[in-house]
Amino acid sequence: MIRPPTWLTLTVATAVSAGVVMLTPSSAAADGPEQIVNGTFDTGTAPWWSTANTTLEVAEGRLCADIPGGTANPWDVIVGQNDIALVKDETYEFSFFGVANPGRVVKALIQLPVDPWTQFLAVNPELSVSGNDYSYTFTSPVDLPNAQVAFQVGGSATPWRFCVDNVSLKGGADPDVYVPDTGPRVRVNMVGYLPTGPKNATVVTEKTEPVAWKLERDGRTVAEGETVPRGVDASSGQNVHTIDFGSVKTPGTGYTLTADGETSRPFDIGADLYDELRTDALKFYYTQRSGIEILDSLRPGYGRPAGHAGIAPNQGDVEVPCQPGVCDYTLNVKGGWYDAGDHGKYVVNGGISVHQIMSTFERVKADGTHKDGELNIPESGNGVPDILDEARWEQEFLLSMQVPDGKPHAGMAHHKIHDAAWTGLPLMPHLDPQKRELHPPSTAATLNLAATAAQAARLFAPYDPEFAKRNLAAARKAWAAAEADPARYADPADGVGGGAYPDGDVTDEFYWAAAELYITTGEKEFRDYVLASPHHTADIWRERGFDWGNTAQLGRIQLATVPNALPDRARVRQSVLEGADKYLAIQKAHAYGLPYNPPDFDWGSNNLILNNMVVMAVAHDISGRAEYRDGVLEGMDYILGRNALNQSYVTGYGEVASKNQHSRWYARQLDPSLPNPPRGTLSGGPNSAIQDPVAQAKLRGCKPQFCYIDDIESWSTNELTINWNSPLSWIASFLADPAPADDCKITYTNHGQWPDGFNTQVTITNTGKKAVEGWTLKWAFLGGQKVRRHWNTELSQDGATVTAKNLRWNRVIEPGESVTFGFLGADSSGPNPKPERFLLNGALCR
Repeated sequence: MIRPPTWLTLTVATAVSAGVVMLTPSSAAADGPEQIVNGTFDTGTAPWWSTANTTLEVAEGRLCADIPGGTANPWDVIVGQNDIALVKDETYEFSFFGVANPGRVVKALIQLPVDPWTQFLAVNPELSVSGNDYSYTFTSPVDLPNAQVAFQVGGSATPWRFCVDNVSLKGGADPDVYVPDTGPRVRVNMVGYLPTGPKNATVVTEKTEPVAWKLERDGRTVAEGETVPRGVDASSGQNVHTIDFGSVKTPGTGYTLTADGETSRPFDIGADLYDELRTDALKFYYTQRSGIEILDSLRPGYGRPAGHAGIAPNQGDVEVPCQPGVCDYTLNVKGGWYDAGDHGKYVVNGGISVHQIMSTFERVKADGTHKDGELNIPESGNGVPDILDEARWEQEFLLSMQVPDGKPHAGMAHHKIHDAAWTGLPLMPHLDPQKRELHPPSTAATLNLAATAAQAARLFAPYDPEFAKRNLAAARKAWAAAEADPARYADPADGVGGGAYPDGDVTDEFYWAAAELYITTGEKEFRDYVLASPHHTADIWRERGFDWGNTAQLGRIQLATVPNALPDRARVRQSVLEGADKYLAIQKAHAYGLPYNPPDFDWGSNNLILNNMVVMAVAHDISGRAEYRDGVLEGMDYILGRNALNQSYVTGYGEVASKNQHSRWYARQLDPSLPNPPRGTLSGGPNSAIQDPVAQAKLRGCKPQFCYIDDIESWSTNELTINWNSPLSWIASFLADPAPADDCKITYTNHGQWPDGFNTQVTITNTGKKAVEGWTLKWAFLGGQKVRRHWNTELSQDGATVTAKNLRWNRVIEPGESVTFGFLGADSSGPNPKPERFLLNGALCR
C-alpha cells in the first residue's frame, strides 16, 4: 500500500478544518479583501510565475501557457503565485475560470511554498475546452504570510494549452461542511443474501421503540414484522434498529425493505451471488501485473503497455541497483504485482497476498472450482489452474528478491523495490521515468519468502516439479539466512518513493514460516520450532485482525487446516474455534453486524474485517457449525452496503459502490481517458486517522464508519492493494462453496508407506436415509503424490485432485451400507497425510 511523500502529509495537529468542497449557489460569497495580485491579468503576467519548461503569456485577457508533453508528474509543470497571506481559522473562497485544450484534469493547490509543501487546499478540477468557473472554500489552520497558489499541470504524455482567468482568494466565506449522501436510512447488502443464510438489515432512525417493517418484491409484501431497537452505535454515532428477515428463503431479484418511511436500495436473494465475485476479485491481479503488457483483448478497457520493462522513458526492473551503500550488484526483479495504487513492490505485502491467493486454491483444490481458463489470463489453457498461474507471477518476483550466493546477507530477501522518489497521479506504469532501487534486506521479508516458497513447493509439485523444487530450495535458504540474522529490521524512516513497512517483531513471521516448512516437509526441525514458539499457544486473535505485520495467525490457520501430523493439532484446531467465537461475540454485539469494533478504525479496516471473517470461515471448515458461516455472511453484508455510509466497498457490486480508489492508472476521476478500478476491487475503507489532505479537509471529527470518502486523492481511506483483495478473494471463494452433505462418511486409511509409494483404502458409508444412486468422490493430495494402480473404482487424477467413480456393480450405496476401493500411490517427496476434504457427488462430506 502507498505511503505518502512528505509534501503530501498533514499531521492531525495541523489538519485543515473545513471541507474542500465546491460551493453551492446558496453559499454566501466571500467579502474579505482580495489576496491574489493581478488575478484578472489586466497588467500582464507578473507576479505569476511558471516552471522553466513553459512560458506564460496573456491571450484574450487570460493567462495562458503551452504545456509540454512527456512529463511524468503533475508538479513537473507549475503555474503559480507566491506570498499569499493566510490567517488562522479564517475561511476563504478560492475561485477561478479555467480552460484546457484538449480537456484536462489539473491540480489547484494552496500550500506551503517549501518542504514539506503542506497543502491547505487541494482540488482536481476537470477543465474543458469551452471553460468553466470553479469555486471552493477552505479554512486555514495556520497564520502564514507566504502561502503559494499553484496550478500543477504536468503529467501529460502529449502537449496541451492551459488558460486561467479571474483568479480570486477572499476571506470571510461561509464554511462548507462535507455531508456524505447516505441515501435511504434502511441499509442492506445491496448485492443480496443467500437463501439459506442470515438476512439482516439496519435502520437509522430517531425512534426508540420498535417500528414496522415490510419486505416487498414486485409490489407484493413478502414478509413483515417489527424492528429491534439497538440504541446508539458508537462506530457511526447513529441511533439504529435491526431487521431480521431470515425466514424468507425464496430466490428472486428486486427485493426491497421498508421501515420508518424509508425504502432500501434493491437486492437479490440467490444461491449464486458470490460466484462472480470469487472470479472478479481474482481477476484484479492480472491488471496489477508489472513487467508484462496487459492485453485489452483479455481485459477490455484496461489494456496498457508493459510497466517497468526497461523501455524509455521507463528505467525498468530488469537491472535494478540498490540504494547507495546497500549493495554492489543489480537484480532482475521484473514482474510481480504492483502493490497498490503506486508502482512499488514490497515483499512483506506480496507475501501475505500471494499466500492468501494460494490458500484460496489449497483450501478447495479437491473441488475443481478454480480451473484452468477461469480468469482469462495469458497462461489460460496451459493445464494449470489459473489461480496458481496468477500466484506464480508474484511468487517468481519474490524469488528474484533473494540476495545471491556470495554476497553479504546471501539468502535473505530485499525488503522492497520502488522509485527513488514519489510520483504523482495519474501516471501509467510504462511512463514512470524514476530510477528504481532495491532496498536493504530484512528478516521479515526473508521469512515471507520462506513461508510462501514452502507453500508453493507443495502446490506446484503436481504441475511443475522443477519450480516446486526451486521454491523449496529457496525456502530452506531463506530460513537458514533468517535464523543467522534474526533481527535485521526495515528502517521506519525509509519511506521516500514508497512505504517503509517497518516491523520490529518478526517472531510471528518465524512461526508462520516454520509452519509452512513443516507442513511441506514434515521435518523435525520445523515441527520443534513450531511447538517451541510462544505464538503456538498464545491468544493471537487480535480484535483488529491480522495483516502483513501480524502473521502468526497465518501459521495457526495453516496448521489447523492443511493436513499434517503435528502432535497437538487438535488443540490448534480448537484454538481457531475460540478465535472465531471471539469475533462472533463482537459481531453479535454490533448493530451493523461487524466482527470488528475498536474505538478507532484502522488503515485498511475492510481488509482487517475480512481477515476476521477468514478465522470464522476456517472455524466452519473445522467444525461444520452453521453459526460460523452465518457470521461470515453477515460480515459481507457490511462490505456490500449494510454500513453507515450505505455503500458497497467493492467496485461494481451494489447500486452505489466505490469506484475512485487511489491509483495512478485506474484514474478516471483525474483523466476521463483512463478507467476506474476493475470490477471486484476492494477499497481500504474507513480509517479514523484520515492521514491524507482530502480526508483531513472533509472528514475531521468523523465517527469511525464515516472516516471514508470515495476520492482518488484519499489514499488513507480509499486505497486499493493486493493484500486487501486477497482476503476478499478467499472469502468470496468460501461463500461460493458447495453445500455440505450430512449423509455420508469417508474413511481413508494408508495401510502401507514405503520410500517411493503407499497403499491406501477408502470407504464411503451412506449415513443418510436414501440410497446413493451412483457416486463420484473427489479429494486432493498434499503435494506431488500420484496414483499408479487402483481397484474397485474408475479413478483419474488432475494435478493433486483425484476423482473416483463407481463401477457398474458398486453403483448403489444403500442407507447404512458402504463401498470400499483402493489404490497404490507414488509419493514424490515429503509427508503423505490423510486428506480432510472430500466431495461426494459435489457435496462436502463431513
